[in-house]
Amino acid sequence: MCGIVGYIGKRKAYPILIKGLHRLEYRGYDSAGVALINEQGQLNIYKAKGKVAELETLASDKDTTGTIGIAHTRWATHGEPNTVNAHPHYSESERLAIIHNGIIENYAVLKAGLQQEGYTFRSDTDTEVLVQLIEYTQLNRQVDLKTAVQLALQQVIGAYAIAVLDKDHPDTLVAARKGSPLVVGVGEEEYFIASDATPIVEYTDQVIYIEDEEVVSISINAQDDHKIDIATINNVQKTPEIKRLELSLSQLEKGGYPHFMLKEIFEQPRTLADSMRGRVNVRQDNIALFGFIDNKDRFLSAKRIIITACGTSWHAGLIAMYAIEEFAQIPVEVEYSSEFRYRKPVINKDDVVVAISQSGETADTLAAIQLAKSKGAFIFSICNVVGASIPRLSDSGCYTHVGPEIGVASTKAFTAQVTALTMLALCIGREKGTMSADQYLRVVRELGQIPMKIERVLETDKQISEFAKTFTYAQNFIYLGRGYNYPVAMEGALKLKEISYIHAEGYPAAEMKHGPIALISQEMPVVVVAPRCGTYEKVVSNIQEIKARKGRVIAVVSEGDTLVSRMADYTIEVPETEECLTPLLTVIPLQLLAYHIAVVKGCDVDQPRNLAKSVTVE
Repeated sequence: MCGIVGYIGKRKAYPILIKGLHRLEYRGYDSAGVALINEQGQLNIYKAKGKVAELETLASDKDTTGTIGIAHTRWATHGEPNTVNAHPHYSESERLAIIHNGIIENYAVLKAGLQQEGYTFRSDTDTEVLVQLIEYTQLNRQVDLKTAVQLALQQVIGAYAIAVLDKDHPDTLVAARKGSPLVVGVGEEEYFIASDATPIVEYTDQVIYIEDEEVVSISINAQDDHKIDIATINNVQKTPEIKRLELSLSQLEKGGYPHFMLKEIFEQPRTLADSMRGRVNVRQDNIALFGFIDNKDRFLSAKRIIITACGTSWHAGLIAMYAIEEFAQIPVEVEYSSEFRYRKPVINKDDVVVAISQSGETADTLAAIQLAKSKGAFIFSICNVVGASIPRLSDSGCYTHVGPEIGVASTKAFTAQVTALTMLALCIGREKGTMSADQYLRVVRELGQIPMKIERVLETDKQISEFAKTFTYAQNFIYLGRGYNYPVAMEGALKLKEISYIHAEGYPAAEMKHGPIALISQEMPVVVVAPRCGTYEKVVSNIQEIKARKGRVIAVVSEGDTLVSRMADYTIEVPETEECLTPLLTVIPLQLLAYHIAVVKGCDVDQPRNLAKSVTVE
């Protein structure tokens, strides 16, 4: 959740930190704050409830000088979102300042012990406990800041990415991580720290990914001596490994679109082409997925595939279940990571666990694969962010390569995940011989046409924006689909909930009559995903049941459809394709529908309330 950023160098820190917070605001926007050490050695903290813009207003007439600083944008966990609970937090003496992404699970015990030692607390956060603990350790053990951080973290249970300043040592910045992401940018005579690379790419393409339970100390003294030291919390020295960023600044800009979400929806023809580049060879009628090729024996011998994910990624996993079982004839279970990790699952050594996460840092999914790995299962990950924790922990995997997704509601990441999972299903099915050569070639060739067909779907944007105005009044929606498009219905409902705050539920269309049909009325819009394939006739019957009860139907149909079009109040056409690929087309109108309803309602599309892009806490 929360975004952290830090700078040490020769430039003025404040503008770099503020720009970094704007880049990271998708990680949380309940409050924001900055800590700076000026040339006189004063440690100044400024923080405000709300978005980064509120912090900028507050600091406009403050002393923001200094070449070292840390900053934070918050998604609230402990303590309500207000100025007092905003980061950074001072220590008791106001000598130290800290920012933190994560949760300290044993903060109450630590807090009680510190209170007995005379420490007082200004906030309700677990983070303030940590900075007090670091100061207490530093004073009582008579050690430097890095050592105090190491010793304090040995007492901590939970997840963290932290950065700490000490005004008595204005040439040093100390940071550490466990379970929450942290990256160090290496520039010329300057260093950056951040939750991810987005605040760094403007200044350098050289980065160091900090591993769990590592502490990094960065020093730049008056003699221009530079030192970066990395060690574990138990003081085992590590050699920094510098890697090159695969990220461009243009990917972080809106590019003329009013919102990142709309930009990312319209990027999907290109991002899917990027995802397939070097993997789908239509001319040779072949898919080369190297994460599979190098480990195909594990997939071919698997008696079961377990897919674990959260949110939108879980919906992608459900689509994969249909494809893998159809093509590869291997049983598939799709698990919410948050439940899987706690329900004492039966995991065997011949199981393959597929973990799906856009960020590669999702806490529950990370914990789920750690559990599966401890049981001997083979871990294959689908992830977008190169160098993230989940792919590093996995045995193999596939990057989706769609570039950064800034809009909190996932769009292009979802279609890329479905594409990667479909490629995996095709690879397994071909190698096992459980799908015919004709079917394989047909799907591979059609997969190569999907980006072009999405471009045609995007031409419906204006149509959708017009009739979307009609449904801003609605308090509830039902989304229906069958087969491959049942998960699409759930994904469409999730998008509407996330950004318009309208309650919506996705159901298998046939299940409607087992309860939800009681909700049908003129005030209840029903979105039906009804391409002309598979169970089309059954879905038509479901629509008739809705219309018999005066329900208002928005239908996503195949081009040229006349049957559903005559019954529905509004129809959106998508090109024909193979049934297994229909989700890549049918989800696009649902993304656009949610977007336009939210815009008309005046909602904050890119940063919906209470949400954050990367869920790195439980």
